[in-house]
Amino acid sequence: MNSPAIRQNTDDWTQLFCAHLRVVEKRSAAALASAGYESLLLHAGIPPLLFLDDHHLPFRAQAPFKVWAPLDDAPDSFVFFTPGKQPRLLIHQPVDYWHKAPALPAAYWTASFDIVSVGSREAARSTLPKDLSHTAFIGASFAELLSWGPAAINPDHLITQLDYARAAKTPYEIACLREASTLGSLGHRAAERAFRAGASEFEIALEFQKACGLREQELPYNPIVALNDNGAVLHYQFQERRAPAKIHSLLIDAGAESGGYASDITRTCSYADAEWAGIIAKFDELQLKLCSQVRAGLDWRDFHQASYRAISEFLNQIGIINVSADQAIDTALTTVFYPHGIGHLLGLQVHDVGGTQATPDGKQIERPYNHPFLRLTRKLEDGFVVTVEPGFYFIDQLLDEAKRKPIGKMIEWQRVEQLRKFGGVRIEDDVVARSGVPENLTRQAFEAAQA
Repeated sequence: MNSPAIRQNTDDWTQLFCAHLRVVEKRSAAALASAGYESLLLHAGIPPLLFLDDHHLPFRAQAPFKVWAPLDDAPDSFVFFTPGKQPRLLIHQPVDYWHKAPALPAAYWTASFDIVSVGSREAARSTLPKDLSHTAFIGASFAELLSWGPAAINPDHLITQLDYARAAKTPYEIACLREASTLGSLGHRAAERAFRAGASEFEIALEFQKACGLREQELPYNPIVALNDNGAVLHYQFQERRAPAKIHSLLIDAGAESGGYASDITRTCSYADAEWAGIIAKFDELQLKLCSQVRAGLDWRDFHQASYRAISEFLNQIGIINVSADQAIDTALTTVFYPHGIGHLLGLQVHDVGGTQATPDGKQIERPYNHPFLRLTRKLEDGFVVTVEPGFYFIDQLLDEAKRKPIGKMIEWQRVEQLRKFGGVRIEDDVVARSGVPENLTRQAFEAAQA
């Protein structure tokens, strides 16, 4: 799949990718040496088969493969790498009148590989060295794999080193993430127009997808398109075909993908209520202040705590709670309205790997006892790309539990009843950590789309 936003066959992209691949090769060579292997074989994966069915789910290339080759339409392909040699890309092109085989790629990145067409796994095996006893395999296993004789299949001590290094993105990867944000911003603008026109959740999702120029299976995740109180469901998974009789609000969490890299963007809109629009605008200011704090050296656990305090103060300011931020934090009252983490690493995977690793050998940084849901606990480094997604919601389950506890007296229930029809607010940007001013990929993309 060639993303509609990527500029193909340009000198800039060729140079960016060549530099990226050199970094990937250097990291992989060091990890192989540390783990005691000589070569690396990576599998793109195959589309999974439904249970007791002959129907496959849509194919998605596995991230360890995509970090080498930006291919998402060539299942059962391989990358073979031996340090000091040009990596080999085995493109699976079966002779099959049921399905069309993928074309041999000819994009900006292909000159970096020795590309070989193979019609079967047997043919793929014949192009590899006869002896693979010093080769580590990473990917989904398959029936013939053991007979190929690899030294190890998905060895943890190798994968953790590769995952740890992947947290810092190369300039090429950031360029892909920037393109994904561009596509995502186009989709969000189209989605808001559809919302303003009274569309249903399903219709809004279609407009998002159309504006991105991506098929549903090419999106990094199923878009959350939540009207009214559906916005209180954090991972709302449905898309109602009919618009509600009265529309109050939209919370849309939706991203696009470019070169295998994802954007992850959330916006909240008021349909006609001026007060709710004002609350969203004030919360947007809060979110931007948090984004400005993203820096190399920032401990993410401290950053989450800062977001927890900021939202506690906000809830008091808009009349939802009647106690100070200190009291709200001490009693975990804030969690009733803000029950998730401030964000996560972003890259080839929406929730990218390595977020809780203390060292390349896999030692973990524990999550705070009172915030066990954090997906990121590391200190940020230059080139880390993170999401910043504070929110507050009116979640029936959590509100009902709070009402039965002493903290229930700290909540202004009349105010909650006034606002709960809107569901909640979440605003999410994708931000690159730098030693100085961070780069907000999402805001840049929205500003460019408006120009």
